[in-house]
Amino acid sequence: MKAVISCDALQALIAALAADYLVLGPTVRDGAIVYEAISDLSQLPAGWKDKQDAGKYRLERREDDAIFGFAVGPHSWKRFLHPPVETLWTGRRDNDGFSIAPAAGEPRKFAFIGVRSCELHAIAIQDKVFIGGPYADVGYRARRQDAFIVAVNCAEAGGTCFCASMETGPEAKNGFDLVLTELLGEARHDFLVEVGSDAGAALLGRLPHRSASDADVAARAAIIAQTRARMGRALETDGIKELLQSSPNHQRWDDVAARCLTCGNCTMVCPTCFCTTVEDHSDLTGNTAERVRKWDSCFTLDFSYIHGGSVRETGSSRYRQWITHKLASWIDQFGTSGCVGCGRCITWCPVGIDITEEAAAIRANPMTAAGGQHGGT
Repeated sequence: MKAVISCDALQALIAALAADYLVLGPTVRDGAIVYEAISDLSQLPAGWKDKQDAGKYRLERREDDAIFGFAVGPHSWKRFLHPPVETLWTGRRDNDGFSIAPAAGEPRKFAFIGVRSCELHAIAIQDKVFIGGPYADVGYRARRQDAFIVAVNCAEAGGTCFCASMETGPEAKNGFDLVLTELLGEARHDFLVEVGSDAGAALLGRLPHRSASDADVAARAAIIAQTRARMGRALETDGIKELLQSSPNHQRWDDVAARCLTCGNCTMVCPTCFCTTVEDHSDLTGNTAERVRKWDSCFTLDFSYIHGGSVRETGSSRYRQWITHKLASWIDQFGTSGCVGCGRCITWCPVGIDITEEAAAIRANPMTAAGGQHGGT
């Protein structure tokens, strides 16, 4: 089903969702477009666009009032489904012994507004990680199963986007309840809406709408084709798994390590990275304790620490681990690439290291051998 709604109807959509969900969407804060709780159409970033390149991000005013006329910012929806800090359980010692209780409180039901196709694929990847096997992550499953997703077909490709190369965008094809395509013209500002679930159909039925015309559908197709043609980056994926897995001693690992700060920014902004560490805390009396899970990164020295030291002591081995896992061994584990082409790791790298550039450099010189030792695999 394809329908067209107005901006007023989009406001009605937000209000309808707010009755049952915590509505989250893009908004401007601290010079970036981030995902936060919203309750009104005016909080969306109308008239803003982002300019992105390696190590560079800034907002600029558009010449129109497009609400979704940007690519992606530093946040991903991962921070809501897989929180950066999560208490797993708490324990208390008393006269009767020691008791353990799961984390208190019911998870909020989330409604996401403005999810891009690359981000839908990222959520699907995290679904495989956390709930796709025999041992599901209870917290993730509770947050994920109740989420309502309003996706957006991209009308703007960012300077570091390469979703077309990864076949993850710019068109949203599944994984949503509703998907919007923003239609702008001299005398119109509407949204073509497509339904992806029964819940989405029920919500659309409560909104003022009209059936989409052939012209509306053609406009949608033109927007997606234009965005696909304007990708800021490209990544050749043919044979990349075999290429990277056969290049553990490539000189390029040393070259990139000379620039890499091993800060972990790339993994923090990545919508698919899922590495964590676990900490146990107790109070000064020793009567209460809690176990807390936090995001971690394969770029930290302690991440690969085992008895006797860290497996990956050098920056070159850690970058090699990240890119080889992301683009190659992830396929062995989960059946897909771990990269969705959102470009965040390029934009938010302080020194502008570009995953597409590094992969291309190894492809250009596949037999070059490194001259030094590397810290493990």
